[in-house]
Amino acid sequence: MLLFFILKGYPVNRRQFCTAAAAAALAACAKPPRTQKNRATVFIIHGYGATADDHWFPWLHTQLAQQGIRTVRVPLPDSGQPDFDRWQQTLAQYIGKPSANDVFVAHSLGTVSLLHYLTATQPRHIGGLVLVSAFGKRIPALPAIGGFNVDAYIDRCRIDFAAVARMTRQIELFAADNDSIVPADNTRYVADQLHGHLHILAKGGHFLDRDGFTEFPPVLAAVAQMVGRLPA
Repeated sequence: MLLFFILKGYPVNRRQFCTAAAAAALAACAKPPRTQKNRATVFIIHGYGATADDHWFPWLHTQLAQQGIRTVRVPLPDSGQPDFDRWQQTLAQYIGKPSANDVFVAHSLGTVSLLHYLTATQPRHIGGLVLVSAFGKRIPALPAIGGFNVDAYIDRCRIDFAAVARMTRQIELFAADNDSIVPADNTRYVADQLHGHLHILAKGGHFLDRDGFTEFPPVLAAVAQMVGRLPA
């Protein structure tokens, strides 16, 4: 307001200026501006052949929103024929520089994509990681799917597991013994590299809607617990 009067040429004496300036400074100290990075944000990252509206992603978003937790579903383009560069660009567009208040939930091809992104951006700290049907190396039984070269995509991913592990102590992984797409051993490999806590379900498939997963309460519990541990 003071700036308005100055710019408009209205007379402002020194006492008025000092009083207004002091009040403004006091108000700024009393109520520091809050940006998106000042509070927890959960990013949900889907995988191959999916959208942000598939499987258990919308349910998780709704459940977290009901708890007052800001949640963003990242819509990766052309998931039937993923382009590595475009997926990384989309992660950058929606996430930016990851912060200590950011918790990430990723599924399948989204996991290896996210791990590459974290390696590339090198945040000092993040809030936590929940990885579902994760893999960090080639899947021998699945070099390609639907004309999409899975091996070539994975080979583009450069993952510094040690660096990612240092970003957070909150890392939970979920796998299923009967996953016909990503073997549980590949998820176990990622868990070992990240020193994360691995949950293996006897039956769960690839945790898709056709496997019966339109809801995923254990993931919700893991995310809510991570958010609850973040500094206020």
